[in-house]
Amino acid sequence: MKHRVIEGRLEYTSRKPDMMGKVRGFETFMFTRHSDGKVTLRAHCEIYEPEPTVMRDIIYALDENKQPMDLHVRLTVGDNFMGSGWLRFDGETIECESYGPSIGRLSQRVVAELPVDGFGTHPIISDGYLLSTKEWSEGQKRKFNCYLPSPDHRGATPPMIAQVKIDAQYLGKEEVTVRAGTFAARKFQFSDDGASGMAGEHPPYELWITDDDDAIFLKGGVGGYMMTWYELIELSR
Repeated sequence: MKHRVIEGRLEYTSRKPDMMGKVRGFETFMFTRHSDGKVTLRAHCEIYEPEPTVMRDIIYALDENKQPMDLHVRLTVGDNFMGSGWLRFDGETIECESYGPSIGRLSQRVVAELPVDGFGTHPIISDGYLLSTKEWSEGQKRKFNCYLPSPDHRGATPPMIAQVKIDAQYLGKEEVTVRAGTFAARKFQFSDDGASGMAGEHPPYELWITDDDDAIFLKGGVGGYMMTWYELIELSR
């Protein structure tokens, strides 16, 4: 085949004092890196804790210039169908077609604020990949302009267009060991003072990605009220 496939699995654990190290979910992912430079990401996520549980499936496509093309999402919350939707970016506008029991059939079209840095998809693997779409110097800060199907921190609302502007900083290179192996990595931090457009202030979020073009999420954690940790436990490429 002319394309290349990367597959892996992330484990979600808690860092709350009364749940330290307890598994609270997982994520499986597959990148298809096409010969023309386009990338397709597929991810399945399950969050067990806190209630209500969240199950999400996404397919996200980017073009050869690392611009978002389209995003498909299907969401189950508390083991009940929450909604499914499709977002598309044509270089100027964002459109959304979705359905959910609480919103009915929804069609949206908005003129995008340019440049668009990506679609926020909510799987952890896509957080790392979003960072890799830019060139960085150590210590540099950027504000990412993204469009999401949900501004909720867990993405647990029916698919609708939401704009979020979140800050990120590149903190430098490190060697990182996780259950999937030892890797050359780059460390970043996302931060949100409450003005991003997310549903409430998001606690600081540190993460490490592979120091290569694949930009695979290796490990990371969110403090504050979340107190959660994510780690790559399987990788095939």
